[in-house]
Amino acid sequence: MSSCTMVGPDYHSPNTVTPDKWHQSLPGATSSNRAEIQAWWRNYNDSKLNRLIGLAEGKNLTLAQAKERIEQARAARTVARSGLFPFVDGTGGYTRSRTTENGSSSFGGVSSDTYSLGFDTGWEIDFWGRNRRLVEAAAANEAASVEFMRDALVSLYAEVAVTYLEIRTVEERIQITRRNLGTQKDSVKLAQERLDAGLVPEQDVTQAQANQANTEATIPQLRQQRAAALSRLAVLLGMYPGEVDRLIGTSAKIPMPAKSVTRGLPADLLRARPDLRAAERSLAAATANIGVQKAELYPQFTLGGTFALQAASSRDVLESGSRNYGFGPGFRWQLFSAGRVKSLVKIEESRTREAYHAYENAVLTAVSEVESSMAELSEERNRLAALDRALEAAKKSNDLIKRNYKNGLVPFQNVLDAERVVLQTEDNRAFSRGKIAAAYARLYKALGGGARVQSK
Repeated sequence: MSSCTMVGPDYHSPNTVTPDKWHQSLPGATSSNRAEIQAWWRNYNDSKLNRLIGLAEGKNLTLAQAKERIEQARAARTVARSGLFPFVDGTGGYTRSRTTENGSSSFGGVSSDTYSLGFDTGWEIDFWGRNRRLVEAAAANEAASVEFMRDALVSLYAEVAVTYLEIRTVEERIQITRRNLGTQKDSVKLAQERLDAGLVPEQDVTQAQANQANTEATIPQLRQQRAAALSRLAVLLGMYPGEVDRLIGTSAKIPMPAKSVTRGLPADLLRARPDLRAAERSLAAATANIGVQKAELYPQFTLGGTFALQAASSRDVLESGSRNYGFGPGFRWQLFSAGRVKSLVKIEESRTREAYHAYENAVLTAVSEVESSMAELSEERNRLAALDRALEAAKKSNDLIKRNYKNGLVPFQNVLDAERVVLQTEDNRAFSRGKIAAAYARLYKALGGGARVQSK
């Protein structure tokens, strides 16, 4: 058997060329010690996020489906391996028959009983490697299913973190809005006091009240955003929203990781990202299937046989004289199929080329995702720095304008404008901080964070 020919191409891993370095720069990023991002969510120093990650891994239903697909692939591999070995089927039966009285035979109208007990066996000699290619393809599909499950795990980690960070961002924005409401209530009181003193028109009071009511109206919108994010998080955890709400509680603080990121090199993605490893295994399976179809162009050789004990009486079925057997080699060859087999080979060759293009595209997409995440993170950091400066200036301006209003130097409209600028800038700053926190999670996902790194 070891000397039998295996038709079809032998698989070789694609020689993929990746850039020597990243196009985007990210201050604070390093290119070593990749193992740090295997549990990247711990960089946020948030115990509740750590707990959510653990719960998601055990309860997420999408991940559970991916694990079941691994079981199916393993069973399919066992099925494929069974073709390498002989099969034995046990047989047995009882038949009562009667010949017709109106036939041409003079022995019509005779009834008889037949008892049988035995087995059938057969073995396809894998002369052209068809069954071995089937095993090869099944093994590759099994490995791909494992990588798909790991990829689902990587995505799950990132989705849980991003959704949790969105909830914390909304909570901080609600806290900022409430804090600014307190300032606006003071402005209403100030305008009312000056109206009572006859120093300003009633318009100042109504404008202050309208400004306060508009700010209050944003809180229900933010609560709706939190509820929607909470529901998405519940699905990821395989729980109900009420359970998750009690689990995470409330907080006005956005968890922020350290600025340093271990990003590695583009070539590291080929080993780090499970989706790329899954695409490579799918390519291997498609290559093996070419050999499966090519083997149909050649004759298939089999060894088969039957052995049975047959007798007209159940008392005689086990006697040596009841033996009935037959064995011998055979072959089957599709001499003419109107181009069917050759067309099936062409289909598998085309599928293999498709799988190769899919793998190349997956590599390009992986590099692009890392580049985009680094650009988002770098530029959002710059935006946050500008918002920090803007907020500091807006608060100082607000204090000066209110002081001038008390002294009758500026109209009340200036106070309203200054308060809106403070609220908008502070809200934008919280939103930017949330984007940065989520950008870290997306970058870690793009780098394959959370998946086991395969050794070379």
